[in-house]
Amino acid sequence: MLGSGQLSMSGGWMAYLCLASALTGLFGPAVAVKEHDFKKCDQAGFCKRNRAFADHVLANTAWESPYNILADSASFKDGQLQATILKTINNAGETVRLPITVSFLESGTARVTVDEEKRQKGEIELRRDSKARKQRYNEAEQWVIVGGLTLDKEAKVDYQDKTQITVQYGPESKFEATIQFAPFSIDFKRDGDTHIKLNDKGLLNMEHWRPNIEPSPAPEQKEGEESSSETESAETTAVQVPEAYPGEDQNTWWDESFGGNTDSKPRGPESVALDISFVGYDHIYGIPSHTGPLSLRQTRGGEGNFQEPYRMYNADVFEYILDSPMTLYGSVPFLQAHRKDSSVGIFWLNAAETWVDITKEKESKNPLALGIGSKTSTSTHWISETGLLDVFVFLGPTPQDLIRKYSELTGTTAMPQEFSLGYHQCRWNYVSDEDVKDVDRKMDKYHIPYDVIWLDIEYTDDKKYFTWDGHSFADPIGMGKQLESHGRQLVAIIDPHIKNVDGYKVSEELKSQKFAVNNKDGEIFEGWCWPGSSHWVDAFNAAARKWWATLFKYARFEGSMRNTWIWNDMNEPSVFNGPETTMPKDNLHYGNWEHRDLHNLNGLTFHNATFEALKSRETGEFRRPFVLTRSFFAGSQRLGAMWTGDNQAAWDHLEGSIPMVLSQNIAGFPFSGADVGGFFGNPEKELLTRWYQAGAFYPFFRAHAHIDSRRREPYLAGELYTTIIAAALRLRYSLLPSWYTAFRQAYLTNEPIIKPMFYTHPNEEAGFAIDDQFFVGNTGLLAKPVTQKDKETVDIWIPDNEVYYDYFTYDIIPSSKGKTVTLDAPLNKIPLLMQGGHIFARRDRPRRSSTLMKWDDYTLVVTVGKDGKSAEGDLYIDDGDSYEFEKGQYIYRKFTLDGDAKTISSVDGEDREKIKEGDWMKKMHQVTVDKIIIVGAPASWDKKEVTVESEGKTWTATLEYTPAGKGRAAFAVVKKVGARIGADWKVFLA
Repeated sequence: MLGSGQLSMSGGWMAYLCLASALTGLFGPAVAVKEHDFKKCDQAGFCKRNRAFADHVLANTAWESPYNILADSASFKDGQLQATILKTINNAGETVRLPITVSFLESGTARVTVDEEKRQKGEIELRRDSKARKQRYNEAEQWVIVGGLTLDKEAKVDYQDKTQITVQYGPESKFEATIQFAPFSIDFKRDGDTHIKLNDKGLLNMEHWRPNIEPSPAPEQKEGEESSSETESAETTAVQVPEAYPGEDQNTWWDESFGGNTDSKPRGPESVALDISFVGYDHIYGIPSHTGPLSLRQTRGGEGNFQEPYRMYNADVFEYILDSPMTLYGSVPFLQAHRKDSSVGIFWLNAAETWVDITKEKESKNPLALGIGSKTSTSTHWISETGLLDVFVFLGPTPQDLIRKYSELTGTTAMPQEFSLGYHQCRWNYVSDEDVKDVDRKMDKYHIPYDVIWLDIEYTDDKKYFTWDGHSFADPIGMGKQLESHGRQLVAIIDPHIKNVDGYKVSEELKSQKFAVNNKDGEIFEGWCWPGSSHWVDAFNAAARKWWATLFKYARFEGSMRNTWIWNDMNEPSVFNGPETTMPKDNLHYGNWEHRDLHNLNGLTFHNATFEALKSRETGEFRRPFVLTRSFFAGSQRLGAMWTGDNQAAWDHLEGSIPMVLSQNIAGFPFSGADVGGFFGNPEKELLTRWYQAGAFYPFFRAHAHIDSRRREPYLAGELYTTIIAAALRLRYSLLPSWYTAFRQAYLTNEPIIKPMFYTHPNEEAGFAIDDQFFVGNTGLLAKPVTQKDKETVDIWIPDNEVYYDYFTYDIIPSSKGKTVTLDAPLNKIPLLMQGGHIFARRDRPRRSSTLMKWDDYTLVVTVGKDGKSAEGDLYIDDGDSYEFEKGQYIYRKFTLDGDAKTISSVDGEDREKIKEGDWMKKMHQVTVDKIIIVGAPASWDKKEVTVESEGKTWTATLEYTPAGKGRAAFAVVKKVGARIGADWKVFLA
């Protein structure tokens, strides 16, 4: 849905806008994002200070970091090093104590945590009698980390003296961390080579607490009395505080204003910053969500580089600009570095506003080499406003290792409702329940499959959530029943802002039970959002979350049904009259933590509250929820899907969506997508069509549109566009078994659903910067959507020497490793290749929704590898709704083509012992393999029938063989195979 910057002038909005216009700056006109509404680094005091600090350090060769580990404090036991860092704060040698813990985990991950003793013990004074907590925020772990913290008790000290300690850890003790005491730094090695360095450049900066002596008010002067001299005045009001470094600007230590809002900053300056270097690594990826290339740019200027750091401060950035490090709606502070044969990474666990600078430098051992043999290293500078310094270090060595280790900490992708992988039809807004039913009927009339229709805010009674507009949505149950009869679902929006109005029970309960976020004075915070005056649910409060769950009960949310699901929007949170359209940083959450401490977690906590609520909405129910979120953080992957926010109906936004979704996938949140067609504006028909073709390969596939945009349901596109769009949708639906299998793998290991080239082919340097093509799961399907106007060819980069077939024609693509191949891509053609050596599943019978496909038979597609005799694949199936799969109620098959034995076989993919079958598994006995398509079949398989063997029985099936011709591969089709999809079977091809 739309963010804070633009409102429709249609319907009843005019009166609303007249009211809003009385509030200064509440609703400004917007054509595109107003960058001046959001901070640059030099407008965020802590970022400006740390960037200036970095400039000072890097320009001063004599600089020595003032952070030193007290040697006698260092102790190592059971995989954990504990010590105290002394930070020298002035020329007199005064120090601040910073406890440090370096934990070596069984997974091979290392964790470095630094706190501030004085704040930790609460021995500081807050300004202006603030009620805020005195400690640095230390509860992010409770929300983000779900496992993987077991210490590696096999880790051992390899060397220690008064200057350093070296610890060996990880698999076969191949990892090594050398902690230098003075100045403090850590060198992480794998197999003896340095890969990551912390504080190598001396940019560590942990702003310690210092007092702020408020100027005393000037004494009242009597008539005729002379005022004090300027010198005397200065002596009485000056504040003498130590400088972090010579020349530091102290003007941003205390009160800070932006956009008409003043941040009281009761704890004063408290930022944490650290340089993290990736030695020998040129490409780095991650830290979504941002626009721009998958391989992140440098941020200190220069040709092709950004001037600003990448920012992570979840915000309602409507109509965002492309190719920018500007913050967006969500953030995952997980970064990966990659080079040929090696991947490493870090996870910066801090939920406060964070900026990341990136620079690269080339090194050469031979100064006369003129670049030959030189290697590039990447330095990053992480800057957070507050909180602990808490960083996890991953030493790989593969991209898969990084995702796996990160996900051991933060969790894997939720196993989704199966319907949620289908197509979602949305706009702001469907105007009535009859409008919804009409769209539903017309989608059927035009044979366009879809699974979900969505309702934006206008379905409510005057923006009061958990209600229905009595005129436009008078019969929500009738609407839901029609959708249910077609196997379809409804998603309704529920945001965290609760309308502040008398007689609204949800609001009255929120206030009376003190479940809302408070302002800096400890009183309930009032801000403005869609309903006007609003309060915000504080989902950090367990009691508030328990209350929130009661609101979703079918008996209380009248009009909701079992096929009703939820969309959490505006949960950054968006506050129309707040600083940067969000909540004041000195607001107070449960436990009196300031909003600044946990801002980037806010969306996750609200998403989590809704997710938990939807598991059981009546006695005896326990189902997988579906909840879409706009705002997110590390760990949000455990809760559902996200989308990239309020994009535009423009070709460059289509093109930019691919790297954005890929970035989500490699950062551990693969259930992601972009609004098909663009939220703002009216896409031309070619753009809309191409966007559907691309969207068919987003893990989350939803079309969405602004209230002022023209209606653009697929059936309105007209011929030939509607036919082409419908074909893209049917392609998505036919491949749902393979999409679901990919999601199951993401549930197990958090493997990306769609995979960039560096991930699948980590040794092919030419692919490291490619971000416009991708593989789907483990199917071998290689897609490159057309994202440019009037483009009827595409150049696909081929990453290996395997054979590739056109998905639709079975043509053999004339290709070679590391080269691009040009393919025809007229409007009715999606560039989609099949890599040899795979077996993937489809369901080919056209249906109106995924629910109606539940008992359909399967087609297997076998793409014979270049060796002419091998292929393999898998298929996962469960009931698509419940948690019974956790009890073993699922089917997982491994398929193998053995060219030597001339067989295709299916076996249990996990070699499980026989389990007691529940109702769903029993009913699956009727579901079979209908046919097997073998692309690249050898001529020796040219026969009329084959033998099928399964469950002690043998029978024959028809085989139709088509020889190769005119660039097309030979292929064979085994028809009416008849073997149960859940049983072991074998097809003998000779």
